[in-house]
Amino acid sequence: MTLRIANAAGFWGDWPSAPRRLLETAEVDFLTLEYLAELTLSIMASQRKKSPAAGYATDFVTVTEDIVSLLRTQPQLKIVTNAGGLNPISCARAVGKVLVQCGFGNLPIGVVFGDDLLPKMDTLTKEGCEFLHFDRGEPLGTLREKAISANAYLGAEPIAQSLEKGARIVITGRVADASLTVGPVVHQFGWDWNDWNSLAAASVAGHIIECGAQATGGYSTDWKSCQLANIGYPIAEIGGDSQLIITKPDGSGGQVTRHTVTEQLVYEIGDPAAYVTPDVIVDFTTVELAALAENRVAVRGSTGREAPESYKVSLAYADGFTASGQLLVFGNDCVVKAKVVASLIEERLNQDGIELARMHTELLGGGDGLPGMRPPPDGLREVMLRIAAYDPRRDAVAAFARQFAPLITNGPAGLAGYAQGRPSVRPVYSYWPTTVPKELVFPEVRVLDADHWANTTENN
Repeated sequence: MTLRIANAAGFWGDWPSAPRRLLETAEVDFLTLEYLAELTLSIMASQRKKSPAAGYATDFVTVTEDIVSLLRTQPQLKIVTNAGGLNPISCARAVGKVLVQCGFGNLPIGVVFGDDLLPKMDTLTKEGCEFLHFDRGEPLGTLREKAISANAYLGAEPIAQSLEKGARIVITGRVADASLTVGPVVHQFGWDWNDWNSLAAASVAGHIIECGAQATGGYSTDWKSCQLANIGYPIAEIGGDSQLIITKPDGSGGQVTRHTVTEQLVYEIGDPAAYVTPDVIVDFTTVELAALAENRVAVRGSTGREAPESYKVSLAYADGFTASGQLLVFGNDCVVKAKVVASLIEERLNQDGIELARMHTELLGGGDGLPGMRPPPDGLREVMLRIAAYDPRRDAVAAFARQFAPLITNGPAGLAGYAQGRPSVRPVYSYWPTTVPKELVFPEVRVLDADHWANTTENN
């Protein structure tokens, strides 16, 4: 038997119609939708701070409405997604309401949670977890008081448990990207959780498809040979013997070649001999790729070893404020003029007794977009001036934001592009990569039909 698993979302904000387009042109057993990243979790933390019911990928609610008819016509189809973000129960509640409205209230939805460590951090600290920084080895210490989110990267096992309990849609919180694929594969084939080579093969499949169209020509250095307007999203065909083929829907744009698959294979992996996931540590140096036919690439030789004893944790903490603004500067002297404008902003702040912790100036089009570029040609007639500021004090950053508008009339001639209004002041959330022992984290699984989720008032 061959299991077909597709992925039609590589991040929150990916092409909204991609899931429907894929399902209209290809039948698959599982559709995965990957919405989370460290930045995404910080955005969700900000949303949850404003509203306890927020903090999940709202795009998935729209996607559910868009594909509900396909869930009816493809009874084999199941969906696995980490759209739950920081609030998987609220996400299930919203999705359940959509399904009920569409007459699909009996569809079972599984929710995986337990990854949210923020409410438990004091207890975890007392139990000896110092949340040591990955790179520096420092304990979190007093930054604990500023933490706004802390989520363990759970593995595939609770996803498989949800499927075993009959879930047709599985909504998780922070689960490792590749685990969205590993869970369905282990559930389907009944593999042991210590069959490291098989888990490695499934993890490689999940890693290749997790970023969506990046495996099918998107973001590829060979992009000119792709038809990108109707790009197809990837499908992994996995056999019970761990054999893997990457493909895409027939007739869709993009391409699946040894080149595109290789580019995604080595994307964001760290040590290629030790790609660490919560399910298995994968050795990518043993993987071999072979083009079998047009848009069909075989992936062989995956090997793995015992999973780590800790979960990776994505932790964010409040760390001051920032704002950025931009102005179009044109004229024969645009580069010199842009530098003068930047200095005017700094000088006027100083006149008011404000010295910012950091300011960063870029002349986009003048060579600042890529350090080391050759100076622009003499014929340059316009640049985009972009200035960003950071400071622990919100009022200091707000004062910076107020400096842009006046320059239109009291700065040098040749400024434009002031369409965004006054730059907004935003909180800065800094990232603290760390780990937590698996023995201190307790993933939970709950499977209820859509009608139950739609009417529950339970908080996450």
